[in-house]
Formats: sequence, C-alpha cells, structure tokens
Amino acid sequence: MVDIYIIDLFVIGLILMMVTLFSGWISRLPLSFALIYLVAGIILGPYGFGIIQLRVGQTFNAELLERISELVVIISVFSCGLKISRPLNLKKWNITIRLIALLMPICIFSLALIGKFLLGMDWGTAILLGAILAPTDPVLASEVQLTDIKDKDELRFGLTSEGGLNDALAFPFVYFGLYAIKDNNWNNWLKQWILVDLVWAIVAGILMGIIVAKIVVWLDSRLQNIRPADIVMEDFVALSTILLTYSLTEMVNGYGFLAVFVAGIVVQDSCRNPEKSLAQLEFIERLEKLLEIGTILLLGSILLIKPIMNYAFALLTVIVLLFLVIRPLGTWISTMGKTFSNSPHRKTNMQTRLLIGWFGIRGVGSLYYLAYAFGNGLKGEAGEQIAWITYGTIVVSVIIHGISTTPLMNFYERSLTVNNFKGKN
Repeated sequence: MVDIYIIDLFVIGLILMMVTLFSGWISRLPLSFALIYLVAGIILGPYGFGIIQLRVGQTFNAELLERISELVVIISVFSCGLKISRPLNLKKWNITIRLIALLMPICIFSLALIGKFLLGMDWGTAILLGAILAPTDPVLASEVQLTDIKDKDELRFGLTSEGGLNDALAFPFVYFGLYAIKDNNWNNWLKQWILVDLVWAIVAGILMGIIVAKIVVWLDSRLQNIRPADIVMEDFVALSTILLTYSLTEMVNGYGFLAVFVAGIVVQDSCRNPEKSLAQLEFIERLEKLLEIGTILLLGSILLIKPIMNYAFALLTVIVLLFLVIRPLGTWISTMGKTFSNSPHRKTNMQTRLLIGWFGIRGVGSLYYLAYAFGNGLKGEAGEQIAWITYGTIVVSVIIHGISTTPLMNFYERSLTVNNFKGKN
C-alpha cells in the first residue's frame, strides 16, 4: 500500500503543474487561483478522497493551522511593504489612515453588535468575532493590490497598505476579546491591555521594523562591497529579514506582523539598487503563492456540511451584513471628503469608493487569528460558532471576490485609460 505522504506529494505536485501550465487561461477567467485551491482542498478532504485530514479545535491541529497561516501572513505583509514606494507623510498616506483608523474599528464594532444582539454572544466572544473577521487579506487580494514599486494607483495603494496593516492592528482587539472571555470584569485587565497590548506592542512593532531592517540593509550593503553574495542565495536576504524582524519583535512583545510590514517599506526605501528590491519582491511573491496553495487546500479540507448547516443563520447574517452593508457603508463614511494624493482638489470618485468597499477580502489573516484564539482560551460552543462563521465567511469571500475581481478590475483599468485620455485632450 502506498504511503499517504507519497500520495500527498503526488497530488500537490499535480495541482501545481496544472495551475502553472494553465495559468494563462485561468488568469483570463472570472475566477481566482484561490478558488481552484479551495475546490481541490474539498476534493482531497473528508467528502472526497480523504487524503487531507485536519480536525481544527484540537490543540495540535489548531497549532498546525496557526503556524502555517502565521508564516503565510508575515511573508505576505512584507511583500505589501516592499511594493510601496511612497513618502511617509500624512497627506500621502491619508487613504490608509482612514481605512485603518475609521473603517477597521467600524467593522469590528459592527460585527460585535451583530454577535451580541443578533447571535446571542457575550461581549467578549462578540468582540473576538469582530476582530477575527476585521482584517482584509493581503494574500488572496494580490490581484487588487499594487503590481510593482512603480504603481501609483490610489485604489491599489489603499488596498495594499490596508491589507498590510490591519492584519497587525486587529491584534489588540483579539486580545481584548480573549481577556473579556476569561474575565468579564474589564477593570481587572483594561489598564494592562491599553499599556501593553495597545500602546507598547504597536510602538515596539514600528521601532523593531525600522531598526532590524536598517541593520540588515546596512550589513548587506557593506558585505556586498567586500565580497558579493552568491547570486542564487542573494534573494534569501529578504526571507532572513522577515524571520529576524518577526522573531525579534515577538521577543519584546511587539506586533510582529506590523514590524514585518514596516520592514518591507524600510527595505524598499533604503535599497539603492531598484533591481535588487524587484528581485526580492519576485522571490517573496513566489514563496507567498506556494504557501497560499497549502493554506487554502487545508481550508477546503476543513469544511463540513453538518456544522455549516448548524450555524447557517449566524453565518448568513454575518456574510450578508459584512459584505453588503458594513464594509461598503464603512468605506463610504471613512472616505468622505478624501482627495487624491496627486490632486488635492479632486475628491475620491464614487467608483473608487465602491471598489474599496467591495474588495474587503477575508482570508488567511482571519484563519490565523482564529487558530490563535483556539490556542489561547477560545473553546466550547462559542469556539465552534466563531470557527464555522469564520470558515464560511472566508469561503464565500474566495468565491464572490474571486469571481468578481477580474471583470471589476478590468473595468476599472479601462475607465482609468479613458479618463487619462480625456485629461490629455
């Protein structure tokens, strides 16, 4: 009998080959690669061949999912930072500030209200649900993000910077929810949450991202002048920067996701050779895509019909309100009066605001937060409810956003071309 591990290798190899060889056709279709991986995961899971088995909710498997999704996210947020070549001032980053400081809290607290008053959760569980589903995904949203360092499009910049930051800045609210589940007397831990989990962790994340990246760039530059690194190994500097930044930041109780995103921006800004940063970006993106396949395959294998049906009302309530009401309305409120960074007299048009509101893609970041919560106090009926709401929301996001991304972005690009042509004439 053939070892199951060998079968896994064969199947993964087959999927990689098929997706790669047919990528030219797939990219023209109104569907995403993630949707293909999801279907493959379902086929390989309990309802198909039963090759992949991951029983989330038990300690070992929750930790496995946490570690895999954690690695995917830190690589992805570094990629987001590496794509951004924009001066660090409030005016240039106005859209990002609005999406993080206004839209993200709107989403978290709106979902918390839904959890409390429509789904019957206690406040701690409801806030945790909001925090888990708050981050937009920097992995699955690559098609709507900046294409390279020369891309200055405001829509793509806003979605890229939002995806890079809110995966880190939702963390304080995850901690808040977990604290509230363990102790409903907020006075016992609120001060510690503000000082440690809100202020210190964010400040430490920003500082560590700057310091570690600056040191790595300086060291790399000096050593390259003495004796250049092997060209095959040179791209691994980016991976080492990610791992060093993340681990050192976590050691001082800072937010590693935030530090890695900042490190990506610092590396991009500090690199004197644009070809080198471009090569690093290409290497990281390939690694990101490879890890994305594994994560979405696992998600597909997790899905079970019975628990989804058990929580169908809660799941549909969250999905409909999040994607059709909360995110669009929150975006509309957050971008009121917003002007283009390159033209302060032009307000952000309706098309851009609608697209930002629609592309609130949920994915690997939410999987990570869910797995983290399982390992830190979330359990029982509340854990099952949040888990299946999260899985279902991600699946629906993969489907509806995967189908709509290509036609909507094609329409957006055509409208930009038309507007630029009219502007020149």
